Amino acid sequence: MEYVNKQLAFLKANVNNLTIDADTHISDIENLNEKLLKKLHSTRNYYHGKPISAEELLWEMQASGVDMCLTWQNPAATVYKSNKKENFEALLKANTYIFESASKYPEKFIPAGWTDPKALETEDALKLAEICVNEFGFKIIKLNPAQNEFMLDSNDVVKVFEKIYSLGAIPAFHFAADTPYTPVSALEKLAINFAGKPLLAVHMGGGGSSYTEGEKIYDAARKIGLEYSNIKYIQSAKRDTHMESDFIRYQIAGEPYSKNIFCASDAPYGRQSWNFGGFKAMFKTLIHEDSHQDKRVEENKKVFNDEMQKNFLGRNFAEFYLGLH
Repeated sequence: MEYVNKQLAFLKANVNNLTIDADTHISDIENLNEKLLKKLHSTRNYYHGKPISAEELLWEMQASGVDMCLTWQNPAATVYKSNKKENFEALLKANTYIFESASKYPEKFIPAGWTDPKALETEDALKLAEICVNEFGFKIIKLNPAQNEFMLDSNDVVKVFEKIYSLGAIPAFHFAADTPYTPVSALEKLAINFAGKPLLAVHMGGGGSSYTEGEKIYDAARKIGLEYSNIKYIQSAKRDTHMESDFIRYQIAGEPYSKNIFCASDAPYGRQSWNFGGFKAMFKTLIHEDSHQDKRVEENKKVFNDEMQKNFLGRNFAEFYLGLH
């Protein structure tokens, strides 16, 4: 595909210097569901998951110093109904917009697909994954067990994962403390069952949980990620102090673990400018020669440097994505 070749050439030429947001959601604003469209144009204040277009995200990227985004559909803008065939068409339409946006802006958007074994039923979920990979050229396909209420390690999910791998792509999935559908035990089971194959866990245990609810899963997510190197984490929608702990622990652990975390904003659920401004400031405190960080940092000062910052901000994901081709 033409956009894929342009994108890969750009990534290879700039792999060492890119800032990449590894979790963003865009929507075809002009063709939203009528109810959502009315809400979008009538709400001046905040509402959760407010859709943004590809062009709106491009503006935010420029303001935030972000070069590229991994992007997928926004589930808040894809309205499901009781008819599962209609759900298939709705999700196909949302994925098509991602494809069209990446084709239009290949040096800005890295596209990823989205499927759903519950809302579509398993066979159509597999069919949609096949369209996303074979017709759209996507190398990453996402599921959201939390929002759509199915267990992360269920038989249907395993079938979808197996299909995605067989197509030459990899699965991504919401992994957070906000529902009981994505427990750490399920991620560990998948990491063992799919040993040697990448699992892209979005939010690293964060998501919409409260701070107190999230504490246990934050710690457990960090622990199993340092035990199973096939677990790749997207850092978004998570408490900043825990993100810092993740970066410190993973950097000290060295490769391959220090290559397994990617910075992200979860736009529009999180502001890209806020998140990437925060990431950059955080890394500055870690690499500064007068840093007063805790003993783990002071004893391992040699591993905290500008190269570390480049890795987490974009090079890790660029190398990971290039490795999928």
